[in-house]
Amino acid sequence: MTADLVLTGARVRTLDPERAHASAVAVRDGLIVGVGDADDVRDWTGPATEVVDLAGACLTPGLVDSHSHPVWGLEMTTGTDLSAVRDLDGLRAALASASRIDGWVIGYALNHNAFGGRPLDRSLIEDAVQDAPAFLRLYDGHSALVTGAALAAAGVTGPRTFAQRSHLATDADGRLTGHLVEHAAMDLVAQVMPRPSYDERRARLVELLASMAATGLTGAHVMDLGDLELVGAVAEDTVLPVRLRFAPWCMPGACEETLEELVAWQRRGGRHWRVGGVKFFMDGTVEGGTAWLEHPDFHGQGTEAFWPDPVAYSDAVRHLHRAGVRTATHAIGDAAVRHVLDTVESLGPDGRLAHRVEHIESVPDDIVPRFARLGVIASMQPPHTAYTRADRSDEWSLRLGGERAARAWRLRDLRDAGAVVALGSDWPIAHFDARAVLAMAQAPRGAASARAGLTGLQALEGCTAHAALAAGEADVAGRIAVGCRADLTALAVDPVEAPADEVADAPVRLTVTGGHVVHRDNV
Repeated sequence: MTADLVLTGARVRTLDPERAHASAVAVRDGLIVGVGDADDVRDWTGPATEVVDLAGACLTPGLVDSHSHPVWGLEMTTGTDLSAVRDLDGLRAALASASRIDGWVIGYALNHNAFGGRPLDRSLIEDAVQDAPAFLRLYDGHSALVTGAALAAAGVTGPRTFAQRSHLATDADGRLTGHLVEHAAMDLVAQVMPRPSYDERRARLVELLASMAATGLTGAHVMDLGDLELVGAVAEDTVLPVRLRFAPWCMPGACEETLEELVAWQRRGGRHWRVGGVKFFMDGTVEGGTAWLEHPDFHGQGTEAFWPDPVAYSDAVRHLHRAGVRTATHAIGDAAVRHVLDTVESLGPDGRLAHRVEHIESVPDDIVPRFARLGVIASMQPPHTAYTRADRSDEWSLRLGGERAARAWRLRDLRDAGAVVALGSDWPIAHFDARAVLAMAQAPRGAASARAGLTGLQALEGCTAHAALAAGEADVAGRIAVGCRADLTALAVDPVEAPADEVADAPVRLTVTGGHVVHRDNV
């Protein structure tokens, strides 16, 4: 037999303890069939074999984003990009010139810090959009600011009660401010907004996945269900350049029938995509006042869980655990993280499943060692540190206060304590560029800039070997070894030895997903 693809002339970091380094790799039928030097793979070369000389590039296991929203994010990034807005005047100027979508002004990626500490209120923006219906999604994806016309279009005239911890903010007079907090509140208006057509979303998905692959990404853990019909259709027509693993949401109020449906979803999949795991929310965000904290934030908020009955959350996790389903729980605040760990500890010792906690933005010392002891994966997003400031004048830091802000994003502490730390971007909350994830893991920014970052090797492991452990795929992924999937990334620099700033700008020479070359540059 001969190989479909042979890569030579590489500095191969295999992350395989059996053979740490090599210079050549052979691939057949989407799997790695040979690892060694040029002589070792020569017999795999035939007339139909594509041979690529990497000319000294560093070949690593394929980079994986352990927390992303590439399908749902297509709607989250509809309209005007507000990420460059820094203050209220800038926001108003951006809205005044924003294009309309069926009469609506739709914006996304709006930074909480742009309001300068003011309460979010529709009166701040309504004249800028000339009283048009407007929906502005805050960068964290957990809240939005809408105008009175948008509330009217949705038939929303007063507060609502939700099964999850969500609300429509009001002022002292009981007037709706237009600040929609958490998913259920946002959905009231989102369901009447203009929505991209199927063809538009399909074209954008293809473009997005190609752009992701161009940064070296070969896979993404998708923390929502997305539109599987869309994904399946694209996967039938072409090769998905990024392997997608979906985790559908389990929300408060889920009954046994709903949980069984989530179990049944685990059997769905296709070429380069599958459903694997279930996503929970234990809290919201610090900036939105919905992170579950052991002590209130400086606005007196953050004392409640996303699940109004946290015991019901634990029962749902227990049900899925018995069914052999891995769970991933969004938990940002210390109380939320502690409750998730307590829940996993209540399951008893079980080597079959490793559950995950997503985000973990600020936790005290006693929580850190529990991750390794309980075998819980810490899934963290280094680019989130860029939304804070080194002088801690940002909304995240001010709400938490000095002591808790000093515990920001304890990546290195968790690794040093023996935890598995999987890394991601949380796109579209932050950019999907895998090189930025690696770089910011080594050199955290903002409130976390005083903390020690990961080593280059630890950062690489976070996007490869530890990502594979987080998905329960360590037997087939996260290493360059015979029998593993042929998901491979070639960078012009060695991400283990190069400084963080060089890694962030490193040319991506080749990206291979499932044995298919999905991106190449000068090779």
